[in-house]
Amino acid sequence: MQTVTYGQVQDLVGRLPIQKLPIAYRFLTDLTRNERLLSLPQHEFFALPVTERRKLLAQQAEQLVAHYEETSDERSAWQSGDFAALTRIVSQNDLV
Repeated sequence: MQTVTYGQVQDLVGRLPIQKLPIAYRFLTDLTRNERLLSLPQHEFFALPVTERRKLLAQQAEQLVAHYEETSDERSAWQSGDFAALTRIVSQNDLV
């Protein structure tokens, strides 16, 4: 696609009938809003080639595996509590 200048766009807008100006304005507003969204990290990620995205996701997965392996004992401790005792405590608090 060839380069378009601001002058060319302004010239086209200047030739629009007044009834179509709101449509052109909404369109240009949407374009600028979408351009701001593209600067978000998620959009930058999706702009990468698929192979690069896969490489980054694999690296993150390795980091998460390491994290979960390091914290597995802690997680087991708080996840494997006495459920019956917890149920009694919650039931007693409901009565109060």
